[in-house]
Amino acid sequence: MPVFQLSDSLLFPPPALAREDGLLAVGGDLSVPRLLLAYQNGIFPWYSAGDPILWWSPDPRLVLIPEEFHLAKRLARTIRQQVFGITFDTDFSGVINQCARIRLDGGEGTWLSAEMIEAYQRLHAQGYAHSVECRQGGELVGGLYGVSLGAVFFGESMFSRVRDSAKVALAALVERLKGWDFELIDCQVGTGHLQRLGAREISGAEFSTRLAKAVPRPTRLGQWSNA
Repeated sequence: MPVFQLSDSLLFPPPALAREDGLLAVGGDLSVPRLLLAYQNGIFPWYSAGDPILWWSPDPRLVLIPEEFHLAKRLARTIRQQVFGITFDTDFSGVINQCARIRLDGGEGTWLSAEMIEAYQRLHAQGYAHSVECRQGGELVGGLYGVSLGAVFFGESMFSRVRDSAKVALAALVERLKGWDFELIDCQVGTGHLQRLGAREISGAEFSTRLAKAVPRPTRLGQWSNA
């Protein structure tokens, strides 16, 4: 399959035309309208600083159905013991910057360039991107962020500086999404730790069908800290 070159027009090729590795298109921008259009169609940006913007739609797709979340006994005990405090949308900037920093601290590269961070902060300012913060002794020690459209949460990244902190943040997110009758958490690509928590791969076709049903539902805009 060819890789499509995007123009200034707000258009994406069908996700089914992505290459075998999931790469669909190159170029465009990270404006709020383009990002929202991308997510509505199951497409997301992922590229390194200094490279052109790359847009992906992998097949198969890793998803977590909220009702299928696996809460292990040890994690449930940690939650009961209230080892961590959980908040929503109180420090989006802190969470996304920690997601970038923890990889750099570990000697890894990160796709969370300044350009990407600014783009998601714009989404957050408009009520589409949300964070879950996990604190211990008042310090931010774990968390995650993503984009919410309709009844789908598109997970982007998570970090953990204390054991289980990111898992506790995810468990809190799942409980909230279950209460709001969300249908899907998009985890993008397969990772062992998410699969141990109940995530599973589905085909790109099934993912598109699920999006077509769930995304048109009303979007919970605004700060989730007030929800």
